[in-house]
Amino acid sequence: MSNETLGEGDSHDSGYLHGPRTKRMTVSPSAATEPSGGKRVATLAPETLGLLSTMPRQGGFGPPTSDGFSQKDYTHPAAGYGAAMSVAGVMLRERLPLQVAHSVVRMNHDRVSYDCPGCAWPDDQKITMDVCENGIKHAAWEMTRERARGGFFAEHTVSELATWSDYALEEQGRLTEPMVYDAESDHYVPISWDDAFALYGEEMRKLDSANEASFYTSGRLSNEASFLYGVMCRALGTNNMPDCSNMCHEASGRALTASIGTGKGTCDFEDWNETDALFILGSNSASNAPRALTTFAEAIRRGADVVHVNPLFEAGATRTIVPHEISRMATFQATDTATASLQVRPGGDMALMRGMSKVVFEAAEHDPDVLDHEFLSGYTNGLEAYRELCRTTSWDEITTQSGLDEDSIRRAAKIYMHAEKVVISWCLGVSQHEHGVDQVREIVNLLMLRGNVGRPGAGPSPIRGHSNVQGNRTCGVNHHPSEELLTATDAEFGIDSPRKDGLGTVDTIEAMHDEKVKIFVGMGGNFVRAVPDPEYTAEALRKCALTVQVSTKLNRSHLVHGRKALILPCLARTEIDEQASGPQGVTVEDMMSMVHMSVGRREPASDNLMSEPAILTRLARAAMPESSIDWEGFAANYDTIRESMARVLPGFEGMNELIRQPGGFRIPQPPREREFTTPSKLAEFSLEPLPDVIPTDSDTLVLQTMRSHDQWNTTIYSNNDRYRGIKNVREMIMLNPEDMRARGISEGDPVDITSTSRDGTQRTLRGYRAIGYNTPVGSAAGYMPEMNALLSVTDFSTQSDQPIMKNIFVKVAPSA
Repeated sequence: MSNETLGEGDSHDSGYLHGPRTKRMTVSPSAATEPSGGKRVATLAPETLGLLSTMPRQGGFGPPTSDGFSQKDYTHPAAGYGAAMSVAGVMLRERLPLQVAHSVVRMNHDRVSYDCPGCAWPDDQKITMDVCENGIKHAAWEMTRERARGGFFAEHTVSELATWSDYALEEQGRLTEPMVYDAESDHYVPISWDDAFALYGEEMRKLDSANEASFYTSGRLSNEASFLYGVMCRALGTNNMPDCSNMCHEASGRALTASIGTGKGTCDFEDWNETDALFILGSNSASNAPRALTTFAEAIRRGADVVHVNPLFEAGATRTIVPHEISRMATFQATDTATASLQVRPGGDMALMRGMSKVVFEAAEHDPDVLDHEFLSGYTNGLEAYRELCRTTSWDEITTQSGLDEDSIRRAAKIYMHAEKVVISWCLGVSQHEHGVDQVREIVNLLMLRGNVGRPGAGPSPIRGHSNVQGNRTCGVNHHPSEELLTATDAEFGIDSPRKDGLGTVDTIEAMHDEKVKIFVGMGGNFVRAVPDPEYTAEALRKCALTVQVSTKLNRSHLVHGRKALILPCLARTEIDEQASGPQGVTVEDMMSMVHMSVGRREPASDNLMSEPAILTRLARAAMPESSIDWEGFAANYDTIRESMARVLPGFEGMNELIRQPGGFRIPQPPREREFTTPSKLAEFSLEPLPDVIPTDSDTLVLQTMRSHDQWNTTIYSNNDRYRGIKNVREMIMLNPEDMRARGISEGDPVDITSTSRDGTQRTLRGYRAIGYNTPVGSAAGYMPEMNALLSVTDFSTQSDQPIMKNIFVKVAPSA
């Protein structure tokens, strides 16, 4: 069976495509098909499922546009005036110039203002304006004047809203009151908070087991809300807690745990500021963590090396003008952000690391001091086996799999060996592969050879994405929790937490589709857009008895709902959170394990909003009316939540005092002190062979999905991607010009993109525009969430259970 997305040249009916592409037939809602792999795939038209109609839209899920599209390489420094002009445009568009400007000054200063709702980069308290373009966009997105009130929902049916673009849905502004889906009228209608919680409680108590519910979260939850979420789920009797980490850095957590005994990096901000060499793998820093550009520039000024490793040459690996350096801005003085760049093939990072380790071992034959013998003999296990693995891995295999020549790898290894202190950092370009766990473990292997673990200025340091996504996991959002967490939770609350692992993201989709999960609760995020196989996922959500979405704005997941559905609007991080004991602050954890206070300062968008902790405590009480846990006390005063956190979570002792000190506190990381909590109590070398990342069919390309610069997660601000020089188009694919010529494709031609999934099914996106770009031969790139349709729910890593969004095998051909 072929699961097709229509594109240019297709007719405008909503029929579903079966078999040969030339044959179209409409499938009734009750129909189901079984492809050869035994997995059912979606059989309803997208608009029937609540998804956007799949007609070709040059703007994809962004704003509609008929303007001409173009691509011209970006030659200006990253940040600087380009970012300043973009921010000015956002302020004017949202009609919030003074409000946003005021927020710019206050953002990311703990205890007195709110933490940026964008990325998880650490705050620099020494900087007056520790902000970036994308952080300001995200804050303005929350602060919009627009409101999606009850009258709006009265004017538009859900079926009509399903035909709107995702951009148009979010442009309606902030949600202002709880809503319930009325199936008879096909409208969301207002419901009181009391009645909404009563409906939820009634549906929960109908379940035969709490495992028939699943509780998702994006990275936006505070530490306090994350902790309450975990306690609520375990008190109910389930560990079904899928989260966005299941799609992003699950591989990193599993790899680091296996190698050094912790799921986090060991570095803090000072390590980045004093290291001699930074290696940045699989990250588009200028868009994903723009404040990191300041760190890159400062590193180069003090004489450190900064090496970027990525299939695409990104603007963040060129030059930058740091906006808060006023004199340099005024005089147009740019600073380099890289001393070297390596263009690996997708998935080739592990081969690069192996090659660098091979060079280190070769050098040690002549100069034994190249290796840190004291660290290796006292703190590691498996060195000799790893030495032999590197010796027997041929240069031909290393260069073929990495896509780099031997000389380039040797130069990178020379930088590594000449640096006394090295930080290696990585993002989703490393983790979202079948072998993502092995790739991260190979990074740690290389670091260990010269003792670059557990000492200042050195270590592994993953770049987490969404603000507080790391804190979610620390504070209990985990479908495979540790026994230590469960034991401490039971002791604190007098409950009996389930010991069986729960469902992650992919398993939750399957369980909903099989009607084993009947209630889905989403705390933030846009689940149906974030995950693979949106039509299959939409069918799964439609089978639920109840879906609950806790949100700030309308999004696609509100239109893809169960038989009953609730929208519960919550406060944004920028807003005042007033509870019974007075104004409240929450905490977040950055990517380097610093925990600090965030306090909203703006008036709420509506008097009828509730905070996330308050919503969670009401959900808990509604589902467990006899619970002895003082949920109401938690909602009244967040200090009481933190008192429990201090008794349950290691490193949080004295939390209420620690977060009120300047800068907050850092969660202790035992591996930083060379205390490894692996079973052997030693840091473990990984001994996996290099994977074959090259398709056997020469006509097949490896596609990576990614965000544009003017996008944050699934929220799309415009159809432009400034740092890649792309304007007015999202339904496009970036191809190496040599691959285009081999397929008879010219610049701007409409093309069809077909993937073959592990279950044997095929999916096709039609009418996408081909854009020539500097990407390795045999590879391609395009935007998520539009291209999530190319992934089956079965296309996930067997190592991490992550969808393999950077490793999609596709064929690209001119559109018929």
